[in-house]
Amino acid sequence: MRKMLPAHEYLDRLEIPYQRLTFFPTSTEKGAASVAKALGYQERQMVKTLIFETKQGERVMVMVGGDQLAISGHLKKAIGSRNIKMTRPDVVIETTGYEIGSIPPFHWQPDGFRSFLELSLVDEEVLGVGAGEWGEEIIITPANLVKASRAIIVNLTDRSKPIFVDEQ
Repeated sequence: MRKMLPAHEYLDRLEIPYQRLTFFPTSTEKGAASVAKALGYQERQMVKTLIFETKQGERVMVMVGGDQLAISGHLKKAIGSRNIKMTRPDVVIETTGYEIGSIPPFHWQPDGFRSFLELSLVDEEVLGVGAGEWGEEIIITPANLVKASRAIIVNLTDRSKPIFVDEQ
């Protein structure tokens, strides 16, 4: 019997369906591309969970596909701060309770914590997110990821489209 991680318990408690997948952590290099290859998915489907910090000290989570980079201006406008930076690894652990590489995008956020999901990911059939332990992945539909993480859907990667979904 595989052990239940807090992310699994959270999804079970909310009755959100998901699939657990495991890959060999010792032989899989860190990164979304490596996880996608190990599990047989497209790199876009493996979600990077990034933690940013504003000058005011707010920390936010940003989720993009493994092959995506957020446009800085879009990210700043979505967050509502001109001065943002990636959070240092020690602060990521302090914020999430997890090391960079397998941060689950749900269960650890305090009330009021903001999470953002890249708009194009809602078109994927399923997405993979870290379960909190390297080698453990959660496969979940985009709609259920939004529900579990309470994410705000925004366009972070396409310069030709508005940032906020309600502007489209």
